[in-house]
Amino acid sequence: MTAGTGGYPRTVSVCGQPLRVDVRAGSGIPLVMCNGIGASLEALDPLVEHLRPGRTVIRFDSPGTGGSPTGTLPQGFPRLACLLGRLLDMLGHNHVDVMGYSWGGGLAQQFALQNPRRCRRVVLVATGTGVLMVPARPDVLAMMMTPRRFTDPDHLAAIAGTIYGGTARDGGTDLVEVLRHQRAGGSMRGYLHQLAAGAVWTSLFSLPLIRQPTLVIGGTDDPIIPVINARIMHRLLPNSTLELHAGGHVDLLTRAEVFGPLIERFLDSERPGRKRPPTRS
Repeated sequence: MTAGTGGYPRTVSVCGQPLRVDVRAGSGIPLVMCNGIGASLEALDPLVEHLRPGRTVIRFDSPGTGGSPTGTLPQGFPRLACLLGRLLDMLGHNHVDVMGYSWGGGLAQQFALQNPRRCRRVVLVATGTGVLMVPARPDVLAMMMTPRRFTDPDHLAAIAGTIYGGTARDGGTDLVEVLRHQRAGGSMRGYLHQLAAGAVWTSLFSLPLIRQPTLVIGGTDDPIIPVINARIMHRLLPNSTLELHAGGHVDLLTRAEVFGPLIERFLDSERPGRKRPPTRS
């Protein structure tokens, strides 16, 4: 299990909000990871294990997930981006790269927009532009209205193929294994707060203002975030690279050995340019 190295995870108070944080100490520009809805920081363990061992990686539980308690009121992405900035101040990191996965992609976009000098590069995986995006099918959206899949392995295995596509169509057992270290915690109210943050926010009109080099990764078999959203974001982001793959929403975790090196190459490249390569299998 990746989390817990060097005295972490630990809980710190940021502007009165306790946040559970994990830092894998290393060198160079740190990579900040913003997780999917309802997921604790441990869910990203498979990806962290396939990043360069010497890279500093910062993860945290958003309010209402994992070990971070739910706030009194819902917090939108602008407020959450401010909290993340203050957290980085406390950790002593002035410049970072940021990766956003699914729901966390909204937070990553907002952070990059609010911190054009602090945020060097952006990685957006299986994400969209918020309320103004091409939505999933109604049956998929209905399954996303509850965090039950994080607490009931049998339920997750039963619905994984329908909501996640890609490798999850093989029965969901791989995904259940990947998420077995998922920290039980959070609350239904916290999950609803996260849903509300996405329901009142969009980056559609502000994407042209995000000038940082950005890697957009989208799956052609992603029921939650249809691949057209990745194509739209690539068109609107002025300095973006689009990487398409034939998988689904959780292939970032179930095929981390593929996506870890891909992200590493982007972060370490000297002059990442705007391009759209062919779809990966």
